[in-house]
This record gives sequence, structure tokens and C-alpha cells, in this order.
Amino acid sequence: MKVAVLGAGAIGAYVGAALHRAGVEVHLIARGPHLQKIRESGVRVVSPRGDFEARPNATDDPAEVGPVDHVFLGLKANRYADAGPMIKPLLHDETTIIAAQNGIPWWYFHGIDTKYRGHRIDSVDPGGAVSAALPVDRAIGCVVYAATEIASPGVIKHLEGTRFSIGEPTGEISSRCTDFSQAMIAGGLKCPVEPDLRKDIWLKLMGNIAFNPISALTRATMKSICTHHDTREVVIRMMRETLDVAARLGTYPEISIERRMAGAERTGEHKTSTLQDLEKGKPMELDVILKAVVELADLTTAEAPTLRIVSALADLLNTQTPT
Repeated sequence: MKVAVLGAGAIGAYVGAALHRAGVEVHLIARGPHLQKIRESGVRVVSPRGDFEARPNATDDPAEVGPVDHVFLGLKANRYADAGPMIKPLLHDETTIIAAQNGIPWWYFHGIDTKYRGHRIDSVDPGGAVSAALPVDRAIGCVVYAATEIASPGVIKHLEGTRFSIGEPTGEISSRCTDFSQAMIAGGLKCPVEPDLRKDIWLKLMGNIAFNPISALTRATMKSICTHHDTREVVIRMMRETLDVAARLGTYPEISIERRMAGAERTGEHKTSTLQDLEKGKPMELDVILKAVVELADLTTAEAPTLRIVSALADLLNTQTPT
């Protein structure tokens, strides 16, 4: 198996190091001081589960890598539309694109037996630009339950979680999924192949859709949002509205709001990735997390009043962020 990790940041380098540990031929595609350090001394993972090091190939030029069996996409979703030139040299006829993204994926209505089959979500796939860069027939979904950060160039701090749920948009348990899953497991990660990955998407989105924009708007941590009475009520309303939209699309995540809130509170004084991006002056990845669900609310005639208000405020904040 040959795997390229395009966007070998905190999650991408962690996955690449684990796959390399399993004996997979791994190529990390990164840039800047992070790339330079990986070239010099490899990837060092610092984890409560045990530290380890890996020395996969690292480059900033996908053409040096050539076609691979799987592209693990570690880029933020707001960079997908421009990824075509980077992806193209990595593809052969059967190459998969495994996108480890938050929120609603561009392939969401691909291969699904519903009246919305083939519908394009504009906030996720504006003008079809993402589908053009990342062909939907190559897509394997991936929901990440691991938390990592770049402690310093070449050093990945693993905070918690090792689960990367994957699945075909069609729900098929395919050999391309099971092969990749086995490699991930051999590298020490959990990688179940789900027959209905959309449940996992909405399960994780229940938290992201509320905590990510609220944290950016308030500069508050997960625990602070949960323990502030009025803000907690806003989160609960957003979760209820999100579940309503999911149900109108035929998906019912198997978890209660109370349990989801308890899990978020246990995270403690943690800054969401959206707040971290804001503090670094980077554009926030909110289109696929929040704006897409508002668009789906319009599609399914759901009211979603709280989602609409928070989306409007967060979108205004995002327009103030330097690019």
C-alpha cells in the first residue's frame, strides 16, 4: 500500500506516522519549518499512549511522489477547491481520497437513495469547484475523533482519541475501505468501517456546530461555554435544531444531547480549532460546519432560528479575518 498525506499538519502527520509504523509506504506533503524538520529527523509523536517516532518520506511536491493507492487529505475544507493541482499527480485509476474533515462533506448526497440524490450543497461545494478537484467517485468519508496539535515543527502532541471512522458514501463495505482500515489498525489506531457514516458526521457535528462558532465569538473554552447557564442553553437549542435537520434528511444520531454536552464539558479548558484559527489570523472553517446546515435547513424547510442567528454573526466575524 502506498499512501500520500496531503496536508501533513497535526492530524495528517499523526496518521502518516502511524501508517508508517505499520509498514505502509507513506509520503507526507507539507511545507515550511514543519516540512524541514520532518526531513531532518522524521515525525515524533508525544502521546499518553506512548511516544514513538517515524521517518516517512516528506516533500512539498506531489509530483515527486507520483500515483498512490490512497490520498489522506489533512487540509481544511476551505482549501479543497484549490487542491486539484496538488491531487492530480497522486492519482491512478483507483486512487481513493480520504478526507478527514469536519462538517458536511461535498459528497454528502452522492450514492444516497433519497430525493436529494446528487444535490450540490453550495456552501460546501461552491459552483462545483470541490467536486471538480476531488471527484466524488474517489471519496471515502472520514470522521476524526482524535485530538492532536503541532507542539513544534516535526513534533505532534497527541491529546486524546485514536478513532478515525471511515465509510463509503454508498454505505458499501468495500475492499478499499477495509484495506485502509487494517493498515490504520496495524499502526495503533481505531478505524471502523461504518455502513452509515452519515450518523457519525451528524454526531460530531452536534458539537462542532455550536462550540466552534460560539468559542470564536466569545473567545471561550469548551468548559466555559458548557458551565455558563445562558450559553449552555444556546448550545442545547443549536443541537436540537441540528438533530431536526438531520432527521429531515433521514439520519438519526444515536446519542442524547445531555450525553453530548457531558462529553464536551469533560474536554475542559480546551480551545476549539476554530478559535485557534481565529487567534492565528486564519479564515475559520465554518461554511461546512454551520452555513451548510443552514442551507440544508432551507432545503428541508426546517426553521432552525438559533442556527441562523449564530451563522450570521459568525459569518460577519469571518469576513473581518485577514486572508
